[in-house]
Amino acid sequence: MHFSTPAPQVNKDGYLLSFDKDLLQLEVIHGFLREVYWSRGIPKQVVKKAIEHSLCLGIYAEGKQVAFARLITDYATFAYLCDVFVLEDYRGKGLSKWMLQAFRSHPELQGLRRWMLATEDAHSLYTQFGFEPLPHPERFMQLHTPDIYHRQPQSTEEV
Repeated sequence: MHFSTPAPQVNKDGYLLSFDKDLLQLEVIHGFLREVYWSRGIPKQVVKKAIEHSLCLGIYAEGKQVAFARLITDYATFAYLCDVFVLEDYRGKGLSKWMLQAFRSHPELQGLRRWMLATEDAHSLYTQFGFEPLPHPERFMQLHTPDIYHRQPQSTEEV
């Protein structure tokens, strides 16, 4: 399946935003995700596979990846936003908002019926883009294995 990809953008401060997966820096992404509350201990090969099967974008400063976000979607009805982060030294510059705007304006994502995400601490960011608490959370269910990265045998194979 081939979808159109928006052209890279450069903001007034010289940051580059791109949907080009070839620019993604797996070491940076994995380095961040393996330490945060939602994916602590995630193996590098799992991050790599997740990227391969998702719509991703990165933000770069002088060639270094400083932000990332991933969208799991069928491009027709549903999208799940996840793994959104900005490295600490680059926070407060509007980069998270820029990533959300890029996803929301992506031509292949127009007309989706539902966008979802989960967050522990960024509600104020997401409400600016129309996200709200579930009106009927009792309708939603999950199969959640929070310790999966600590129970699975770890491959010694390098990615």
